[in-house]
Amino acid sequence: MIGYVLRRILQAVIVLILVTFVVFLLVHLIPGGEAREVLGPRASAASIAQFNRINGLNLPIWEQYWQLLDGYLHFRFGYSFKLNEPVGSVIANRLPKTLVLVGLATLLAIIVAIPLGVYQGARRNKPSDHVLSLFSLFAYSMPSFYIGPILILYFAIDLHWFSYEAPQGQTVGSILADPRALFLPVLTLSLISIAAFSRFMRSSMMDQLNEDYVRTALAKGASKRRLLYGHALRNALLPIITMVGLSLPQIVGGAFITESVFNFPGMGLLGIDAIFQDDVPTLVGTVVVATVATVAGSLIADVLYSLLDPRIRYS
Repeated sequence: MIGYVLRRILQAVIVLILVTFVVFLLVHLIPGGEAREVLGPRASAASIAQFNRINGLNLPIWEQYWQLLDGYLHFRFGYSFKLNEPVGSVIANRLPKTLVLVGLATLLAIIVAIPLGVYQGARRNKPSDHVLSLFSLFAYSMPSFYIGPILILYFAIDLHWFSYEAPQGQTVGSILADPRALFLPVLTLSLISIAAFSRFMRSSMMDQLNEDYVRTALAKGASKRRLLYGHALRNALLPIITMVGLSLPQIVGGAFITESVFNFPGMGLLGIDAIFQDDVPTLVGTVVVATVATVAGSLIADVLYSLLDPRIRYS
């Protein structure tokens, strides 16, 4: 078990190093360099040289990359001249809010998708299964930037049930204190995951219902409810853990779009604003932190899966 966990940690570290290296190269490919991007196209050569010297951009490439990694390890992502504050401070304020949004959306997706998948697996090829499959296909094919406005038009503008804008509080507590404004962003981000998880759960449940141990339990007189929830469900849930881990990049990416649609004050909106404001340090910081969160989530999912299914440790 320890060997498996160490291998997965090593793989996660390699992925993070590769991502930071690619980001580092992309920043250096900016026309005119980071100094020109910050100081503007009319900056003098002396100003650019001074900027490069202050920020260590005149050092050899390998030394610049080493300083970059050291800064990331100490949660230093540079200084945002657009926001006039350290990028680390901005991220520290925004990241918990995005974690709340992503966590609630993932939790809602799991709570809704598992019963749907079990129901569809038990009633496969029935009219209700076809209707739910059609809904899943429809939801999975709809991007967040399209689902969000539709929900706003119907639930916020037409029915006035929820707010068209996400909570604007500065703390996680203030965000959670306004569920009426939080509901639509969470629902928007979770719909695609509900569709994917329910389809995966349906397939997993169907596979388990065709196993010999289910037929044996049925021959012994076990009720259908006991077959579903006492035998098949526990084994069918195992692949869902991996599915959640593999879906984290999609969920985090959807959070960027969802936060922009609902003006949610999280990491996603920070990254989108950084793109339009040409704020390179902030954009790089959001990309790196989002990557770390995604890789960490996948690593945790793999470790949990290996704990529940010992066969994975030796594969």
